[in-house]
Amino acid sequence: MKALLSDAAERAERYTSSIAGRRVAPLPEDVDRLRVLGGPLPENSSNPNSVLAMLDDFGSPATVASTGGRYFGFVTGGALPATLAANWLAGAWDQNAGLSIGSPVAVKIEEIASEWLCNIFGMPAGCGVGFVTGATMANFTALAAARHALLKRAGWNVEDSGLFGAPVLAVVVGAEVHVSVLKVLSLLGLGRARITRVPTDEKGRIKPEDLPAMDDRTIVCLQAGNVNTGNFDPATEICSAAHRAGAWVHVDGAFGLWAAAAPARSYLMNGFCDADSWATDCHKWLNVPYDCGVAFVRDAEFLRGAMMVSAAYLQTGNTREPANYSPEASRRARAVEVWAALRSLGRSGLAELVERNCRLAQRFAGGLRQSGYTVLNDVVLNQVMVSFGDAETTGRVIAEVQRDGTCWCGGTQWHGNTAMRISVSCWATTEEDVDMSLAAIARIARGVQASTGAT
Repeated sequence: MKALLSDAAERAERYTSSIAGRRVAPLPEDVDRLRVLGGPLPENSSNPNSVLAMLDDFGSPATVASTGGRYFGFVTGGALPATLAANWLAGAWDQNAGLSIGSPVAVKIEEIASEWLCNIFGMPAGCGVGFVTGATMANFTALAAARHALLKRAGWNVEDSGLFGAPVLAVVVGAEVHVSVLKVLSLLGLGRARITRVPTDEKGRIKPEDLPAMDDRTIVCLQAGNVNTGNFDPATEICSAAHRAGAWVHVDGAFGLWAAAAPARSYLMNGFCDADSWATDCHKWLNVPYDCGVAFVRDAEFLRGAMMVSAAYLQTGNTREPANYSPEASRRARAVEVWAALRSLGRSGLAELVERNCRLAQRFAGGLRQSGYTVLNDVVLNQVMVSFGDAETTGRVIAEVQRDGTCWCGGTQWHGNTAMRISVSCWATTEEDVDMSLAAIARIARGVQASTGAT
């Protein structure tokens, strides 16, 4: 075991130390070589060292260098050194974090990390907190608590009786609602097609004056960080109107909640702490390894009511039992990496990480404008959208940038425009990474425009 783990550590160190010099997207031939990992299931056992070597030799070249400094797709963070090391140790512990009797250390660390996160985001003490796989499941968990709470007020026990014959709940979202929220609404039986979509402004923010009539059977979903523009819904006004009507306000803050950690950006979070539930990712801006998301519910009883699990064989104590705060019973101790990130960064380090990424996003926008391209959004956070002309030209630039390998940027549609979307979320990104990426993008854009006659 010692030799095997030493070999794994050496291979991992070689991979991480070389990431800055690698292509961001793998070569097609490296992806094609992954077929070597397949074939018929071996009849006989293999030496663990040879299994690891095979995985590294054929798997590592085919990875996307998303932990490096020049990956700007899908608001993907890297892995801070302390979090990667903590992940290895937690893997060696192999703890089941569902019950305190199964892992006292995992449960205690989860409690500590929960308290720190609530403090960072300005949430009230005593919030119910559930650690899940990502923002999709965090939205699911929080909205399940909302469903439980609103139907309980109406005299209906949805956990026992289901939704057949239940009082109808209304759901209000913005026109720019993220697809993960729509997926969650379908999973919860609330429906994608039955929702009310409120118009948004030119920055993707809900227009409060267009909110429909609400009551105590209404769930309103806000965005903290539009996935294209980075902008935030006007939470103060919307929360006030919703709560006057008795409605529940949920916040999808997969990456935007982390603006609260940076003093220069925290104004964006004005009013969001007045909501009833929140969802965020930690494998985005906190830069912990996949997978990790967190659901927060103001009244912990509503979260427990939706997630409670009990059986005669499950030994529970007087402490907080994580299985009662998330959909999973058995799960890994993912809060260990959150604790390691927050402990290693501290409040000032976390603030600098967020602020530095925002400054680098503005550097991107400035460089693109200087090269003559159109930046489509006001860069308030870490998101940049740029057009290189018509839809066909912009699409070709995006495809060629991804193929080139210097950096990786995705595409999107925004108010009738095809755009390249740049998300700066990695702790490892530097000014040099941005400048190298800008040079590659400009070179590729000029080549595409020359070949099409576009200007």
